[in-house]
Amino acid sequence: MGGYGSGRSGYSQKAEHLKSLDVNRLHREGCLSPGRRGYWIWSRDGTETGRIAYHAEEHHLVLDYKVRLYGGEWKTITQSIPLTYAECNYGGTRPYFRCNGIVNGRHCTRRVGKVFAGGRYFLCRHCHNVAYASQSEPRYDRMLRRANKLRTALGGEPGIAHSIAAKPKGMWQRTYQRKRFEIEWCENQATHHFLSKFAHLLSPEEREMYFGH
Repeated sequence: MGGYGSGRSGYSQKAEHLKSLDVNRLHREGCLSPGRRGYWIWSRDGTETGRIAYHAEEHHLVLDYKVRLYGGEWKTITQSIPLTYAECNYGGTRPYFRCNGIVNGRHCTRRVGKVFAGGRYFLCRHCHNVAYASQSEPRYDRMLRRANKLRTALGGEPGIAHSIAAKPKGMWQRTYQRKRFEIEWCENQATHHFLSKFAHLLSPEEREMYFGH
């Protein structure tokens, strides 16, 4: 199988700063149907920030675009990204990209939902050394963000200072109890990791109280 050199960066790039293609969104909008061709457009606050030409083949999405790296000349790129499909538990199939990057002489072949424009080609986040901003957050921040997302999904307010919302109408009791348990677990984890990080600032009595040693 052919592949593309990623030109992998030695530093981690942030996914939020890169253009990407989401295979599920492309699928929902009919862009993966063989014979379909057009432009995929990126925008922010209603303003176009970029576009790329594409056409779909039986098992590939072919991209046509221009790229300029490090202030050099514009290069015309044609990239064919393999598509693969997996059966869903309740019928139907779900599409994936098969990353065709090459890093250190090795073919990637990962099955992924997104590819990123982190270099000359659209490749998976592993090939382009891409990380999400949330991955660099302290663990206690991630736990609180997860808890707050669950709180608001139940119709409540974010933050430990607020009570967890009552069971929404139509939700099964066991589902509601599971979500309550997850909120409380995340918030307890956040507290534990926060205190562990700053344990050196606590008095011996406070460490005994919080950690039992």
